Amino acid sequence: MGLKRTFVFGLFPMILIGLIATGCGWAEERNPPFPSYGSGSVEVRLYSDYFCPPCRTLEPLAEPILKDLLKRNIIRLTLVDVPMHEESPLYSRYFLYALKSRNNADHGLHVRNVLFNAAAGKDFLTAKKIEELFRNKKIPFTVFDPKPVFDRFNALLGEDQLRGTPMCVIVKAGKKETFVGGMDILNALKALR
Repeated sequence: MGLKRTFVFGLFPMILIGLIATGCGWAEERNPPFPSYGSGSVEVRLYSDYFCPPCRTLEPLAEPILKDLLKRNIIRLTLVDVPMHEESPLYSRYFLYALKSRNNADHGLHVRNVLFNAAAGKDFLTAKKIEELFRNKKIPFTVFDPKPVFDRFNALLGEDQLRGTPMCVIVKAGKKETFVGGMDILNALKALR
């Protein structure tokens, strides 16, 4: 009798937690926001790290080109965060939290710009300071478990064999080309126009 009671009372909290989790939207984590935009025939994967000075220089220069290519439905863009610096996962997590609230290319590129500028500062931001920064910049965010997105980032990092940051992989007509460094990436993106 004691074993049955333990089993029933041990199982009940797990069932209750499962029901509450489903009702609270935790089940949505099966489809977390992923920073991939557009439906063009050319796939562009841009790899960068918030603490990489060349990445910080490249992204604002690449942004108008990327927006134009997306608007003209030429590319499918995927933004891949690379954890080169010890603080990068925190910044990446908040990038994804912002996408959970609004996942489109304009918003994603804006949030990246804010985080790149924050990473350029002298002090590394804590989670609390990033949240304050987001509130000041009117960037909505929703906290969730980003592990599935990080797993996808890791799969892409392995598939494309990261050589450094910034890096861009362009897949066009079945042919994959890799570009490393700001000028090479900008020239490759401009050539897609």
